[in-house]
Amino acid sequence: MTPGNNGASTPEDDDPFGYLYADGQANGAQPPSGGYGYPNSVNRVRPVGTRQYGQQAPAPQAPPQQGAYGQPSAHYAAPETLPGGATTTQSHQPSHGGGGRGRGPNTKGLLIGAIAVVAAVVIGISIAMLGGDDDDKGGNQADASPTQSQDEGKPSPSASEGGADDEKAELPTIDAKALRLDGGAALASDVEGAQSGGGIYVTNLNQPGSTVTWTVNGIPEDGAYTVFVRYSTTDDPQSMSLTVNGKPFGSKLNMDNFARAKDGDFSKGWTQTFAWPTLNKGTNTISVSCGDGDKCNVLLDQLWLKEGQVKK
Repeated sequence: MTPGNNGASTPEDDDPFGYLYADGQANGAQPPSGGYGYPNSVNRVRPVGTRQYGQQAPAPQAPPQQGAYGQPSAHYAAPETLPGGATTTQSHQPSHGGGGRGRGPNTKGLLIGAIAVVAAVVIGISIAMLGGDDDDKGGNQADASPTQSQDEGKPSPSASEGGADDEKAELPTIDAKALRLDGGAALASDVEGAQSGGGIYVTNLNQPGSTVTWTVNGIPEDGAYTVFVRYSTTDDPQSMSLTVNGKPFGSKLNMDNFARAKDGDFSKGWTQTFAWPTLNKGTNTISVSCGDGDKCNVLLDQLWLKEGQVKK
């Protein structure tokens, strides 16, 4: 059997390399130019899925018209529905809900988280500010053992901070002429500036044993009180002994020259000092005396009390 044209060309009888052989060339085989090597060979250059075997090619279809978005076109036909068309496999994307649309990031959750962080920062700042205010309110505790002293509006160097308390109940004040005098203490009114009635004050306190005593009634309750003493002195600092209910206070009553009076001018030396004794409810006795080692060159004007530890 020789190669040649055995009738109607069929794909299986085509030899694409027939033009390479002498018998193929004798039968008119030519190099490929659109079909295989033999005349009248089948033209294989066709779109995939459109070749028909033993059937007439279908008439060309009108181009499909664009339908509404998401709706199938009435003129559209999938390739696998055409005669001889290849079967295709459709891939289905997983649905995320929301009508087939992809779900975006959870912006609501991010917003809530940001608000929570801002709130936490604001609360922390508020707590720090409140804590700072509480720290500023604290005062120094006074030392109960030494005597606290000051002049008219000027604190003594030995005085510790004490909170002023203007709301405390008013307690008694006593003038010099109402005090009990012992040990040579006497009344006088020669020096100007005393606030006791008639300008009277106590003098001769610079002798050992000289004492003034105040018996005060109506102390509302046990506790800390402030006793104030108004006096005058000049030149050198002075100090006297303070006794409360028969017991030494524990330190000398500081009677420094806070007014800075000079040359023995007692009229310019009026000032005041204070101490913080503990008193009992009811009646108490308070004494100021010139003891051993004291410096008592002072004129004594008034004594008064305030509740708590205050400076004025």
